[in-house]
Amino acid sequence: MTSDERRIEELRTLLQRAAYAYYVLDDPIMDDAVYDGLYQELQSLEQRYPHRVTADSPTQRVGATPAAQLVSVAHRIPLYSLDNAFDAAEMAAWEDRLGRVLGDRSCSYVCELKIDGSALALTYEQGVLVRGATRGDGTMGEEVTGNVRTIRSIPLRLLTDSPPEWLEVRGEVFLPLGVFAQINRDRLEAGLEPFANPRNAAAGTLRQLDPRVVAARHLDFFAYTVHLPESKGGLDQWQALAYLESLGFRVSGERRLCSDLGAVGGFYEHWQRARQGLPYLTDGVVVKVNERAVQQDLGFTQKVPRWAIAWKYPAEAVPTRLVGVTFQVGRTGAITPVAELEPVLLAGTTVSRATLHNGDHLRELGIHAGDTVVVRKAGEIIPEVVQVVVELRSPTAVPVTMPSHCPECAQALHQEDSEAATRCVNSQCPALVRGGVAHWVSRGALNIDGIGEKLIRQLVDTQQVQTVADLYTLTLEQLMSLDRLGTKSATKVLSAITQSKQQPLSRLLFGLGIRHVGSVTAKILTEAFGSLHELMSAPPAAIASIHGIGPETAQALSDWFQDPAHRHLIQRLGDLGFDLISAATPTTTLHPAIAGKTFVITGSLETLTRDAAKAKILASGGKVSDSLSKKTDYLVVGAEPGSKLTKAQNLGTPCLSEVEFLSLWGTTQCDAVAEN
Repeated sequence: MTSDERRIEELRTLLQRAAYAYYVLDDPIMDDAVYDGLYQELQSLEQRYPHRVTADSPTQRVGATPAAQLVSVAHRIPLYSLDNAFDAAEMAAWEDRLGRVLGDRSCSYVCELKIDGSALALTYEQGVLVRGATRGDGTMGEEVTGNVRTIRSIPLRLLTDSPPEWLEVRGEVFLPLGVFAQINRDRLEAGLEPFANPRNAAAGTLRQLDPRVVAARHLDFFAYTVHLPESKGGLDQWQALAYLESLGFRVSGERRLCSDLGAVGGFYEHWQRARQGLPYLTDGVVVKVNERAVQQDLGFTQKVPRWAIAWKYPAEAVPTRLVGVTFQVGRTGAITPVAELEPVLLAGTTVSRATLHNGDHLRELGIHAGDTVVVRKAGEIIPEVVQVVVELRSPTAVPVTMPSHCPECAQALHQEDSEAATRCVNSQCPALVRGGVAHWVSRGALNIDGIGEKLIRQLVDTQQVQTVADLYTLTLEQLMSLDRLGTKSATKVLSAITQSKQQPLSRLLFGLGIRHVGSVTAKILTEAFGSLHELMSAPPAAIASIHGIGPETAQALSDWFQDPAHRHLIQRLGDLGFDLISAATPTTTLHPAIAGKTFVITGSLETLTRDAAKAKILASGGKVSDSLSKKTDYLVVGAEPGSKLTKAQNLGTPCLSEVEFLSLWGTTQCDAVAEN
């Protein structure tokens, strides 16, 4: 090496250690001016010796050119989600499940704050960062290495002279609250919409195509898991966190090694109160079995480790004043009352609107104009009004009631006795047409890229699209006449529309938006019937005889297909080139405890989504219905069940908890597929 080349190595080491001290330890070892001078010196030398530029150089943090698109990559080790617990009783139940495996053996627990951000997987080879990837579905993620390099708390080279051959680090990318507030101030000044919350902003930033945009947003990172080659052995969780710190990663200092669940509860209660003082959002505590040998014995389900759980904080609720109530018309015609509120900070997000669900809920709350209401986030995502502070109501306040006519088309609204929803039944209602088109182009249906809410509104408002079939007669000139749609974009939209004709029949059936026909039901129907015309001509009894299809769904299908406008739509789709013949093959495996039984689900399940529970029933030969009757065999009861529980008790219908429901297959909640 020349003296200049040796100086390059020296400068890199100096700058890497200075960045570690500044961004990870919050303990600077040199003035900013000195750092800037050394950085400029390194840049100058690397320009003179370009063959000496390496991927781990501090100058390469923002050097990547914008990507054309994000590329999917397979994770070496799956990124598992976590089961959730919401109170001490559920934590005790989790510990009991561990005890059934461990027997007389004991274990300790590591408590870490659950950072409200976006999971990230980092791969190092010979101590150098070679790849960063988003979590994705846990098996496949999207490569975001260029963006990861811009995160100053992530080392480009590990702080060790003897790195393993490879190393996988998992952690959470997040936006500090102060940074998030400044980003939103800048966006407002630029006339842009502010981000909804730090979590979404962090996830969206991580998936940007231009690393320069990512660098400007100052993402941060906490590491919490490390995977090593088998030859290096494994570490207990407490040791792993210390090891990550020694390698140069930022690890949360708010952690504790606990000998029992009582100590875990103390840590949880402390941070439930103290979290408001943190510079980032946390929505709970992650509790992990510390001992690696015990973790290996406990193992994993398909999606979750049995040895870890997230103890979530209760949903935050705050009071605010009701400014007014608006009424939205959904895709199926359901009218949803929405509370317009004085803006209030709720779980790190400014909330100005909250759902009132339906007319029944509106009446139960007894909301009056100008009321003070209590708002919380349902599932920490959707704001909802849960209470009215009647004591603060004005004596002249007027009750808020559901409208009698559709706010979009002025047609009279309809409510069936068996439903809470009030609906517009006018198939020509602009809101229903817009919703139908949005559903048709969605990812689960025809998956047509480039057609978003604004474009759909323009197409429907100008009456160029009045049914989904009209999408397939659009011309380039028609699209280019719309706002903000040039030749290139319009051409891409037309191409995506044409390609959608190749989607299987089950997606087309789902895309039609027939009530009670979800994606799983659509697959069952297209497996059972050879063509859409065969399904159209089938009587309700024949449809209901299929495993997984209830009488309500069968009647809804029959009624939908009897509508002349809908029959004409099917004819048009066939004429436009859609294949209306099914190529699906049956996949149902009958289970003796499930086959032929009819299930109804109410409330929120902890370890299964509603669709996953339905799919599990249908795949075993059972049926799922949305309404209770004397023919219902079981009601599956989740958290916050509705009126169906009372009705089931009156009918004498057997009610199953989630644990009892899963036991029909001989599994437990811990064995169920969970999405965090």
